[in-house]
Amino acid sequence: MSDVEAIKQLVTKYKNLRQEIKKIIVGQDQVVEQVLLAIFSGGHALLIGVPGLAKTLLINTVAQTLGLDFKRIQFTPDLMPSDILGSEILDNNREFKFIKGPIFANIILADEINRTPPKTQAALLEAMQEKSVTIGGQNHKLAQPYFVLATQNPIEQEGTYPLPEAQLDRFMFAINLDYPSFSEEVEVVKATTVGANPKVNVLFTAEEIINYQQLIKKIPVADNVIEYAVTLVGKTRPKSPAAPEIVKKYIDWGAGPRASQNLILSAKANAALHGKFSPDIEDVQKVAFGILRHRLIKNYKAEAEGLTIEEIIKSLF
Repeated sequence: MSDVEAIKQLVTKYKNLRQEIKKIIVGQDQVVEQVLLAIFSGGHALLIGVPGLAKTLLINTVAQTLGLDFKRIQFTPDLMPSDILGSEILDNNREFKFIKGPIFANIILADEINRTPPKTQAALLEAMQEKSVTIGGQNHKLAQPYFVLATQNPIEQEGTYPLPEAQLDRFMFAINLDYPSFSEEVEVVKATTVGANPKVNVLFTAEEIINYQQLIKKIPVADNVIEYAVTLVGKTRPKSPAAPEIVKKYIDWGAGPRASQNLILSAKANAALHGKFSPDIEDVQKVAFGILRHRLIKNYKAEAEGLTIEEIIKSLF
């Protein structure tokens, strides 16, 4: 099959995938789109929202429709790295045997990731970046494709450990979940209080997802689009000569080179999923909020004046 035919096939399968997810998830279209963009780009995503917005249900539904192995890890203050990675035990033959932890799955839901201490958060770092874990000096490869989808509760400050910037940077997307609209909430209540139990169909295999990820990486990008993405990221750095006044005044720290890479990768995925054979500047702008949101650090002036990160990013276009 040629690349052009493969992209056309991907567009059809993507539309069917969205329809399957809608059987369970009401609304949240942009959130679903960004989660799927992260998956087809081969990146990880951080979902930020108050409890009860179906973050866990969404990720579980996505894993089912993609035909992937799914594990949920509930992060708590007493969680240890071995609870995630696994541990070595002595078996009956007095030999050490490695028992795999829940991190050995295709999709990991790291629920309330900011409720666990840095030592345990760091256990995820190697897995997210290297797609492998080292235990007792032995390196264990993780199954492909591999995604960490983490959730973070923004309102619960008691007993939370904010994610360090280095770890935040490993997430391709930070996705904000909002309350549903009135009509969506009515639909949710109707659907969930009648005892109906809709089932979703599996539309992909792990191998297909890996092939589509490689196809998306091969998509050509015009130099002006790459330069636009790199310029956009450069503008977020307060000490850069290209930084506009709003950044110098309100931002303490800007985005690093990983943001530029992620902008182009996810712009390619956005183009492919909508049937385009090369991304343009509009694709970069569409994914920019999710890519840059968690990589810019506002100063106290921005907080005092109620300026949002989204407003600052939009002004850079």
